[in-house]
Amino acid sequence: MFDFPEYDEIQVISDIHMGGSPGFQILRETERLANFIRWVAKRRPGQRVALILNGDVIDTLAESIAGYIAIDDVIATVQRIMSDASFGQVWDALSEFVKTEGRTLVIVIGNHDIEMALPVVQRQVESRLAGKDAIARSRIEFSTMGAGYTCTVGNSRVYCIHGNEVDAWNYVRYEDLSKVARRMNSGQPFGASEWQPNAGTKMVKDIMNGVKHKYAWIDLLKPENKAAVGILLVLDPSQLSKMSAIIPVIGEKLIGNSEFNQRLSADGIQTPAPAPTAMTVEQLLGANVTEALSGGSSADEMLMATEGSFRMAAGATPGQIVTTTGTLGTGQLIFDRFTGWITGVSHDEALRRALKDWLKGDQTFDITDEDDTYKAVTKTVGSGIDFVITGHTHLERAIAMGGSRYYFNCGTWIRLLGLTDNALRDTASFKPLYDVLINGTMRAIDEARVGPKAEPFVMDQTSAVSISNDGGKTTGRLTHVLGDGTGDPQEIKSFSRP
Repeated sequence: MFDFPEYDEIQVISDIHMGGSPGFQILRETERLANFIRWVAKRRPGQRVALILNGDVIDTLAESIAGYIAIDDVIATVQRIMSDASFGQVWDALSEFVKTEGRTLVIVIGNHDIEMALPVVQRQVESRLAGKDAIARSRIEFSTMGAGYTCTVGNSRVYCIHGNEVDAWNYVRYEDLSKVARRMNSGQPFGASEWQPNAGTKMVKDIMNGVKHKYAWIDLLKPENKAAVGILLVLDPSQLSKMSAIIPVIGEKLIGNSEFNQRLSADGIQTPAPAPTAMTVEQLLGANVTEALSGGSSADEMLMATEGSFRMAAGATPGQIVTTTGTLGTGQLIFDRFTGWITGVSHDEALRRALKDWLKGDQTFDITDEDDTYKAVTKTVGSGIDFVITGHTHLERAIAMGGSRYYFNCGTWIRLLGLTDNALRDTASFKPLYDVLINGTMRAIDEARVGPKAEPFVMDQTSAVSISNDGGKTTGRLTHVLGDGTGDPQEIKSFSRP
């Protein structure tokens, strides 16, 4: 019989993403978050309560680090994040939390904060939160080997895992993280160039970070394939040259696919993994986007042809990567293909109509949608798990799995953007939003009001999941933390087990 930690209540949040310089930071509701942490600290006096940060607590990929993982600069990088005035009150609230009797803070690793697996970083975090207070330090737990965190609440077993563990784009090689830790502890050097990043990390560092400096909304707008990537390629066709860099990254995705299939197989990691399914650029961009942009060619053919054109323009030989955007009229070609099937309308109106078509029947924000993360994670858990809680996708979920077993995704605390029916209602409603997208700055996003009802473009949605022992039954709740975070969260969906 395993001896798992026992709590009367847990509160789980995910994807805080503390990191980046001002203007590049995607976490906004820091005061609300700090007050929510203090609210949790006051829950159930005399009982056992845990706050679980379910991955991507910090975001080193938003920092100026050498390579794809912070090694020599890891202490300075984490210290900069903890010292940033934008995030200070969150760390202060966490410090108060671990100094409260009966509280436990659990930090689960994600794919943007892999440095949390390093002992030097764990001690740095402990020092920031607890100083030399040994009792407060004992209230901090780390789960950083990709195994997730398991505990019990009442009569129920709860399993928390970030979710990138089943995402071939963002799969982390945890054994390699152990090698980094061993090198650092033993005084041996480990160069940043030795780290082999996953495809998602390469996408963020090599492609998306550059895009975000011009279009800050690119990783905030959901759904990514049907909306964000499509809008990007239509507003700024020159970004196609960056998208062509996705092609060599796909090889890393195939490796990740093989590795996570092997890792999560029922017979253990020694079982040969099934051959990974080929991943195409069309699958990455989505069928609706590529159909509108490719003019009948496959996305891979379109991007490869464009890449070849760039090489010829620069006088390069086949196989040589050229980063120039070229002057062959590729942008005009994409614009023409996009607008060719909607003639006689303005650019913004063409985009509005395309979005209405792309988003028809979209279930991105449906909390009952059984998305890929739900399907992959639930396949890997045994029947003894009563509640499964993930993050990673930034999209909250509350799903009954059957047999008094339940699944939650606790969403995110970063800015979250969605294209509502009101925003796409007509030309007049969409034009202000179109201008914001072109502007691209975080300030424009924050100030934007869209649709006839002048609704904020940034969704007011900061999510949490609670599992609590309520008088003989265990209840799981998906909630929204509102206002300044001092009051009780708003319940969105709940499930109870007798």
